[in-house]
Amino acid sequence: MRRLAIPGLVALVAIGVLALLVFGVARSGANKSLDGQLAQGIHPIDPSAHLALPILGSTTHEELAALRGKVVILNVFASWCPPCAAEAPVLEQTQQRIAGRNATVVGVTYQDASPDTERFVRAHGITYPVLRDVGTTFTQDWGTAGVPETYIINRQGRVAAIRRYQVSRSWLDQTLAPLLAQRS
Repeated sequence: MRRLAIPGLVALVAIGVLALLVFGVARSGANKSLDGQLAQGIHPIDPSAHLALPILGSTTHEELAALRGKVVILNVFASWCPPCAAEAPVLEQTQQRIAGRNATVVGVTYQDASPDTERFVRAHGITYPVLRDVGTTFTQDWGTAGVPETYIINRQGRVAAIRRYQVSRSWLDQTLAPLLAQRS
C-alpha cells in the first residue's frame, strides 16, 4: 500500500503544479489595463467616453465623447494634493498654448469636495473645464489609484499616453507635438 501511496502523491503534486502553470499562463494573456495596452502599442478608446460628469460650478454635464476631434489632456487631480498644485500652472500654460489648436485640458476631480475644488481652481487661475467625478466611477474606469494622473487622448478618442504622477512641461510638449500635428 505504501509503495502505491508515494507514486500517487507525487502524481497529485505534479498534476497540481501543472494546473497552476496552466492557470498562470492563461491569466497572463493580453493585459487589459490601459497601461498594459499602451505598452503593447495598442491605443484603447477612452473607457468613460459616454459617462456624463457634472461641470464644476454648473448644473450641466459633459461627456468626453463630445470632445472627439480634439486632443484632450485629461488631468485627474485633487485640491488636497501638493503635486497637483505644483503641476497646475504647467497645465494652465499648456491650455493657453493649445486652445487655438483644437485641443484642450480637462480637469477631473478625485475624492474632492466641490468648495475645495472651486478654491483650488481660483487659486491657480484654471480656465479649462473641470468635471466632478462624484461617485469615482469615472476614475475607476481609468484605473486611477491616486493623484495626479494625466491621460492624453488623441483626436479619435483613443488614449495616446499616460502619466501616473506629476507632469512636466517637457513631457507634455513631447507627447503633444505629434498629436497636434495630426489632422482629425
